[in-house]
Order: sequence, then structure tokens, then C-alpha cells
Amino acid sequence: MKKAINKFLVSGFALLVFSGFSSAAPATVYQAAGPDAASIQSTVDQFRAALGGANNGNTPGPLAGGRREINWDGGGSTATSLGSTPFDVFLNSRGNRSITPGTGFVQAPAAGLADVFGNSSYATIFKPFSQARLFSPIGSNITDTVFFVPGVQNIPATTRGFGVVFSDVDLPNGSGHGNKRGNRHSRTLIQYYDAAGHLLFRSYAPASPGDGNQTFFGVVFDDARIASVRITAGATPGPDDTQRLDVVMMDDFIYGEPQALQYY
Repeated sequence: MKKAINKFLVSGFALLVFSGFSSAAPATVYQAAGPDAASIQSTVDQFRAALGGANNGNTPGPLAGGRREINWDGGGSTATSLGSTPFDVFLNSRGNRSITPGTGFVQAPAAGLADVFGNSSYATIFKPFSQARLFSPIGSNITDTVFFVPGVQNIPATTRGFGVVFSDVDLPNGSGHGNKRGNRHSRTLIQYYDAAGHLLFRSYAPASPGDGNQTFFGVVFDDARIASVRITAGATPGPDDTQRLDVVMMDDFIYGEPQALQYY
């Protein structure tokens, strides 16, 4: 496997990566971490601009360009909502299916997460990027997100870019600061795959100290080649958030307009 050649860009925390994984195609990476939503906002906006076009909302596809966003807030809802796996709430409207090896998913404000996971500390250590709900698998730390043509169910699709906001990523590379502490199982890792299941790109999410911090990580390719993304968000929720167990929640999903697979 060829070594990756990395070239840092000056603005927007962007990184041009010539990956040696599936096809050596260049990917532009947008990443930022900080104490609050404002600290990552400019990078999120740069990522949106890189995808191009408008937020297509619930407009049926196929559409030639633009992007889709899922903020889990249901028009400003503050209710706690449990969902099964696969999670198909946004399959028809925005072409997104989420799957977990756990028992399902939850959309909830921080107080609702505390109730669902039976841990009162979650009400204060997690903060949303977009008000007011966060998203998490239940019984697992893994979310697989798969793309379809919006408005046309069950037509597989690919996208040129996908990004996700995280709340409370404390441990870079799942290892903490300084010496390794045996907590690789707490890493927050994003893996991008093509339609054949080949790994296109992978990276750990950047971290920031303190509770309620915000992290964004996103990748954009020159063409629509991402068929699925696996997100390993810290440790499986439930235990206390510690130096060895970094519990992480997700917020906004942002991705390029899903395009039907050419062979379909």
C-alpha cells in the first residue's frame, strides 16, 4: 500500500489527502474541534460550500447537486425519541439509513440521554451543535450510514462528501494525552467505503478538552464515490465519561446529494 501524501491547506482546517486505499483518489478533509459550536462553525460552513449548491431539505430526488442535512431536531423538538435499527426515518426524505449492531437509536436532548442511558452526568457533559437533540446508537458505539436516492426508496446511491458533528470527543486517537492508557476502544473513528465495500478513507476525529466540546469531521471527493460510512463514536454509552472511557454523542450529518449508482 502506498504511503499517504498529506498536504495541509492554510484555511478551514482542510487537508488534501492522496489516499492509498481503494483508488488513490484525492480527498479534501475538513476538521475542527473546540469548546463550543462557534469554534467549529466556520469549518462546517466551508464543508457545506465545498459540497456546493443548496440544502435540498426534503425535496425528492434525483437532483444534480446540493446537499442534505440531518440535525435530529424534528423542527425544534425537545422530545426523546427512540428508533429501531435499521433507522429509516430519513430514508425517503433525505436518502439516509442508519444501522447499528446495538438495539436501536435515540434522538434526545442531553437530559433525555441521561434518562435513556441511566447516567445523570450525561445531562451536563453533552451539548448540541444545532438545538436541541443529539443522536446515538443504543447498546453499541457503531453507526453505519448508507445512502439512497431521496424520494425513491431502495435505489442505492453514493455521495461525494459526508461530515458529522460530535459532542465531547476528549481523547485523540482513543489514546488520551501523553502515554497510552489502553483505551483504544474509546476512539472516535470515521471510515468511508465505496459501493464494493472497499475502504476509501479513514481518520480519527480531533478532540478538545473539557465537557460539552464540539468536533467536526468531513471528507469531500471529486465525485460521488461514498456508498457508506462507519462511525465509531467513542465508547458504548452508559458508563461514566472518564479518561479511559470516552463517551461521545453525534449531532448533524451533512452530505452531498446522493446520486444513483451507475450500475443500478
